[in-house]
Amino acid sequence: MKFVLALCFSLAMISAGAVQADAAAGQSAYAAKGCIGCHGAGGVSTVAANPTLKGQSADFVSKNLTDFRSGTRQNPIMNAMAAGLSDADIKNIADYIGSLK
Repeated sequence: MKFVLALCFSLAMISAGAVQADAAAGQSAYAAKGCIGCHGAGGVSTVAANPTLKGQSADFVSKNLTDFRSGTRQNPIMNAMAAGLSDADIKNIADYIGSLK
């Protein structure tokens, strides 16, 4: 019985690790995917038309990127940018933005 419990616990931990966001990967994706071009280094935009993301929660960023990607939220630039993001990209970028204080 202890073996079964240990196995279940181990599998749960492995599964949890696979879906956890990675802020370091998110920072890299933020730069590589072009987010930094409009939303600025460290999530601070220098252009009034582009929102600053610093201070937003990871949940807020994740929901909005998912909505832009699906077309639920409309903005021609963001719809095109989000279309190329994987679920992992969205989780990682959201975690990165959420970590900025």
